[in-house]
Amino acid sequence: TGISFFGHTIAGGTNPGGEPVGMIAGSALIFFAYIGFDSVSTHAEEACRPQRDVPIGIIASLLICTVLYVGVVAVLTGMVKFDQIDVNAGVSNAFEKVGLPWAQLLIAAAGVAGITSVLLVMMLSAPRVFLAMARDGLLPTSFFADVHPRFRTPWKSTILVGLFVATLAGFLPIKALLHLTNIGTLFAFVIVCAAVLIMRRTNPEAERPFRCPLVPLVPILGILSCLLLMFSLPPANWYRLFGWLAIGLVIYFAYSRHHSHFAKR
Repeated sequence: TGISFFGHTIAGGTNPGGEPVGMIAGSALIFFAYIGFDSVSTHAEEACRPQRDVPIGIIASLLICTVLYVGVVAVLTGMVKFDQIDVNAGVSNAFEKVGLPWAQLLIAAAGVAGITSVLLVMMLSAPRVFLAMARDGLLPTSFFADVHPRFRTPWKSTILVGLFVATLAGFLPIKALLHLTNIGTLFAFVIVCAAVLIMRRTNPEAERPFRCPLVPLVPILGILSCLLLMFSLPPANWYRLFGWLAIGLVIYFAYSRHHSHFAKR
């Protein structure tokens, strides 16, 4: 439907000033839309053939989402001039501007459903991360590694994560949570890219069903791009990030360091 209105608003260009700074800052904000593709790896234990299926799932989900997002943005900028896009509800408002109020309601409902799916993915992934950490001795095993006898899922940590997320969502502004989630995830990706470089050098003979191509180029580009997006976020987000890191360091030095199975080897 939107494609039928495409093309009549972009004759004058979509970025007359040509400065990329705003686009980089916007990319750091919408990074939330890409959170979740890495969560495929946290469900490797529940896959039949994780060595094959997990890499395919991560790459395929990332490519599919990228194509869909680019397509939506292309149609949106073709329906409405870039300076008239509603920053709060751009897609649904665009259909209202072209005289399709029924599509506006449909898009708004789909947006709510889409956000719910992202939240469910995070709710599924976090307990399994805690499960892996507990098995390594970094968290109390009796709680975080307790698997339900019937459903075979880490049920205690799932309930804990649900209560924690509900509390934050009820008392903190959504924008602050969005920024904190983005900068935290970007920082995690920086660590992952750095770990690829370190492990290729310190443990080159390790079994790797999937090997990152073009090392060290790909990890270095990943680190630089994530840092670029992190520094484009407002400075207040760095204070929040350091606060969460401080909490994590306290947990590590108070408990994890003394119970880590890797430290005992």
